[in-house]
Amino acid sequence: MSRQQEQFQPGPLDVLIIGAGLSGIGAARALTDQCPDKRYLILERRNAIGGTWDLFRYPGIRSDSDMYTLSYSYKPWTHRKAIADGPDIKRYIEDIAEEAGITHNIRFQRRVTHASWSSREALWSVTALATDELGNEREERFQARLLSVCAGYYSYDEGYRPAFPNEQAYTGQIIHPQFWPSDLDYAGKRVVVIGSGATAVTLVPAMTQTAAHVTMLQRSPSYVVARPLEDGLAQRLQKWLPLPIAHRLTRWKNILVSAFFFKLARNKPELFKERLLHMARAQIGPGIDMKHFTPSYKPWDQRLCAVPNGDLFHDIRAGRASVVTDTIDSFTEKGIRLTSGEELEADIIVTATGLKLNAMGDVEISVDDKPMVLGECMSYKGMMLSDIPNLILTFGYTNASWTLKAELTSNYTCRLLRHMDRKGYRIAVPRRDPAVNVEPFLNFTSGYVQRAAGILPKQGNRRPWQVHQNYLQDKLTIQYGRVDDGVLQFQ
Repeated sequence: MSRQQEQFQPGPLDVLIIGAGLSGIGAARALTDQCPDKRYLILERRNAIGGTWDLFRYPGIRSDSDMYTLSYSYKPWTHRKAIADGPDIKRYIEDIAEEAGITHNIRFQRRVTHASWSSREALWSVTALATDELGNEREERFQARLLSVCAGYYSYDEGYRPAFPNEQAYTGQIIHPQFWPSDLDYAGKRVVVIGSGATAVTLVPAMTQTAAHVTMLQRSPSYVVARPLEDGLAQRLQKWLPLPIAHRLTRWKNILVSAFFFKLARNKPELFKERLLHMARAQIGPGIDMKHFTPSYKPWDQRLCAVPNGDLFHDIRAGRASVVTDTIDSFTEKGIRLTSGEELEADIIVTATGLKLNAMGDVEISVDDKPMVLGECMSYKGMMLSDIPNLILTFGYTNASWTLKAELTSNYTCRLLRHMDRKGYRIAVPRRDPAVNVEPFLNFTSGYVQRAAGILPKQGNRRPWQVHQNYLQDKLTIQYGRVDDGVLQFQ
């Protein structure tokens, strides 16, 4: 019997993956390569592969990490752009799925609502709502030995959208980037983008290509760093070395450089801040007030914003874009009145105000009929949750590429399954030590993280309950550390 035929046989699956984005396809690829005897399915709520890179369609959508680390180690990035456009990343994910024969194991338009663990059966029972072409929904149920949650960390149904005073008076269009209209025409129009994060610094230079003028209205500045659109070393290595070797060398170069600068930022924040501000000052020139690019927080207390080839700075210098740092007093008929009294007139207002985080795709979890509150669970090695058996949660880094941690997690899943098979175990569950002190899951001051503090799992103050934002440390612990470490209990 072929592997494809085997996938469709009835009975419990070995692994059920939630989400067909970068993480979910990576998890399936790891199972295909390392556990070819395992039966799995992917449940994807949308009608396409890609996750984030299929959902977001706003102008200029791109990665804010280099593609040599956002790509997987086994699938070299072959495009010239190191900071890639969203459609290219989506095609990269689709290529992995096609090459590994993953696509036929995806069930599209299945929104998982509940997952219930039975210790007696050592199985997950998962409920999903399947939507047909007419929009009708029906319940489907699946059973699996292990649940791999690759649903990301934010809500697909709504972004963070604060209400502003007197919005109803405004006569123009208000757009949220997460729900960008495909027919929006902003050519020759005045645009105000509310926000200062990665989405805002991407939108502004993309929209200046046809808009009359684009203003980035920020309540407070972010650190904005110009990065090369292409990696010169990567291009030279690819000329002289086989592609897999060139990719591996470039990947490790970027990992080590990134880790070095992050450590420098943490150890010498004032020195690092001065360097970032010096770089920004050199980009914008003498005519722009540096207050718009001087945050009040330390570097890496929030994520840095990367702009390829300094495109945002270039548009500001050229007068096609401007930055205003102020708070909103109210909307007016023609635009926005600021606390300072100034009014920004706009034909279109874009609310790039952030994401709404959620935990595990809003799936309700229960263990032996007891509802689990994820905000009360503790993260084990940043991949499993205390007292929840046979569940792997993929959550990437805040200071590096998501894929680095996603690949470690998918490889660990295969290690765990092989270990359980060798020992005859059916259940693996991390048991929380009451003596371990509780700390926030993410040590980030960003608004979207702070708003979600109550729904994200917690971390502990010592191993293996700490969530390391350090790929090298995680690689040693996850890839080479013992699976049976005394904290992860087996039955």
